[in-house]
Amino acid sequence: MPLFKTINHSKRTVVYIWKIEESLEQLYNEVVLNDRSSKRVAGMKSESHIKGFLAVRKLLEIAGYTDFDLFYTEDGKPHLKDGKIITISHSFDFSVIAISNDTIGIDIEKNREKIKRIAHKFVGKEKEFLVEENLVEQLTVIWGAKESLFKIHPDGGLLFIEHLPIDEFNLFHKQTKGYILKEPLNESYSIYFDIFEGYSLVYATNDLPLF
Repeated sequence: MPLFKTINHSKRTVVYIWKIEESLEQLYNEVVLNDRSSKRVAGMKSESHIKGFLAVRKLLEIAGYTDFDLFYTEDGKPHLKDGKIITISHSFDFSVIAISNDTIGIDIEKNREKIKRIAHKFVGKEKEFLVEENLVEQLTVIWGAKESLFKIHPDGGLLFIEHLPIDEFNLFHKQTKGYILKEPLNESYSIYFDIFEGYSLVYATNDLPLF
């Protein structure tokens, strides 16, 4: 069972990471989907997306839930029926979820050179502290941090480059601050990140960590 890692951020927040090594058939056979999820999978054309979707359901089981405990609101945000907060992401070989009693957003991205070509679309004041060494990883963390903040407040009016600034950070310290600055929102969050196997995992929360 490829549970890659569990991060016990606090007594209230846990992050689960799944490395997808199974075949599509294996994943199908190991999870039970509700009707909504079955329809979503039927409409997916990418095998990678289907695997990521099904791996999220495996993580739900590890966390003590099933697909029947999960529902989505009109804004596209996932929720758990017991009232706990859940946030979800997947990218190629990894799926991740975080479950918490506190506000949280999570993102995982594969570190790819192509992010340099689109950096101008989401990097604002952050360009002041970027350096050429490990630039792909820096940009991917910035993107993941802004994506995590957006998931906390999925407002169509939020602009990554303008409304979601990220403080300067060191890749080795694995922590920084991020902000949601758009009237009437004026919020700050702690950003935590980890880089492994060519991927960047990032999540935003103000739940104080155990570590």
